[in-house]
Amino acid sequence: MTHFFDLRRPANKGLAITVQRQKWLKEFMKAFMVVFMVYFCMYLVRNNLSAAQPLLVKKGFTTTELGWIGYGFSLTYGIGKTLLGYVVDGRNTKRFMSFLLILAAFMTLVVGVVLLMNQAPVGLIIVLWSLNGLFQSPGGSASLSTISRWTTTKTRGRYIGIWNISHEFGGAVAGVIALWGANHLFGGNVGGMFIFPAVIGLIVGFWGLFYGADDPQELGWDSSYEIFDEKEPEADQEAAKMSKLQILWQFVVRSPWVWLLCIANVFVYVVRIGVVNWAPLYTVQKLHFTVAQGANTLLLFQLGGIIGSVLWGTVSDWLKGRRAVVSIICLALTAFVVLGYRYGTSPMMINTSLFFLGMLIYGPQLLIGVSVISFVPKSALNVSDGLTGTFAYIFGDLMAQVGFAAIADPKANGMRIFGQLLHGWDDTFIVFYVAVVLSIIVLAIVAIGEEKRIRQVVKA
Repeated sequence: MTHFFDLRRPANKGLAITVQRQKWLKEFMKAFMVVFMVYFCMYLVRNNLSAAQPLLVKKGFTTTELGWIGYGFSLTYGIGKTLLGYVVDGRNTKRFMSFLLILAAFMTLVVGVVLLMNQAPVGLIIVLWSLNGLFQSPGGSASLSTISRWTTTKTRGRYIGIWNISHEFGGAVAGVIALWGANHLFGGNVGGMFIFPAVIGLIVGFWGLFYGADDPQELGWDSSYEIFDEKEPEADQEAAKMSKLQILWQFVVRSPWVWLLCIANVFVYVVRIGVVNWAPLYTVQKLHFTVAQGANTLLLFQLGGIIGSVLWGTVSDWLKGRRAVVSIICLALTAFVVLGYRYGTSPMMINTSLFFLGMLIYGPQLLIGVSVISFVPKSALNVSDGLTGTFAYIFGDLMAQVGFAAIADPKANGMRIFGQLLHGWDDTFIVFYVAVVLSIIVLAIVAIGEEKRIRQVVKA
């Protein structure tokens, strides 16, 4: 079974470079469509929980219980990003993530069934949703790995930006698809909001197992660097002579830039998850939106993210790989735009603010992952990107899921941070601003490291 996920690189067929360039786009798009659609579906069986929260509250779940269910996902997701990322490195990542989607969709299917049967104790839901998080954990890193094997440093930002649309779009329509499935196929039962997306995920997962190649060399071609006449990075050349553990120690554990990006990602995720996870419930409880209007907030936030992903990825390519600088600009603008989300009173004002928040916050969320690629070899990409995700989902989500729930829950007593009592939805925005400022400070340090690396490359 393990050989099924091996990255096979047969002997080079000796195909002319010009021919490989002509055929490159067609073959790349096969692999690209797999990672795009698989990651899209991972968000269908993730963000459906956020959209289902108002109905789950009506079913008897408390805000705090929903926070723990969400954090159960985040905890295993964060741990799995590093542990499974290490396992996935050097494998056929496209095929591996398709298999993991099947497992994640199956967990979601079981959650829907137990809700449909009214046999859904909180403990069972936490376990199932945590397993869902574990199986989804290497999805983003695996996608970056596949795309990086097919592209070069000159074009990587824009292709990853386009790929990033997958989870923007998936997150945007997750609530709409889940609610449609529940209303049209399950008589409005909240269980349908889990079953219908799960079935879609299962179908796409099985398709992704067998479609496309994970690397040009799997086709008997040259590497992407050779195809497009770009010098292979020194880190990749060094890593080719090292064991997997040596690569981990040299390029991940001992890299200050990877650790700084881990810390920055924590603060970025506090902002991102704090918005995307709680927007439906916040607008229903605080602003008295309908359940449908609450679910639609995800749509506007993710649609903004779709534009932002392509825009900021391309801008960072134009700036010759200065990903941290572009991230800082996005975060500075986020601090201003969040005021519309906080003080807006109508669906139009809230949705407009959410659209621009999505467009801005998904800039650093995307570019932190792209920045990691420039500091590590391809053979360490999954575990290094996974490590940044581990920090984000364990520490960032702890605040965004459990912390925000404790602060916002009207039935709780709030949360005391550094002697200051925070209680109510308004106080969650204090955490937003602190996270934005701290992420800008850390990314400013990373920007210095990126600048040194870029100048060294130009000089060489």
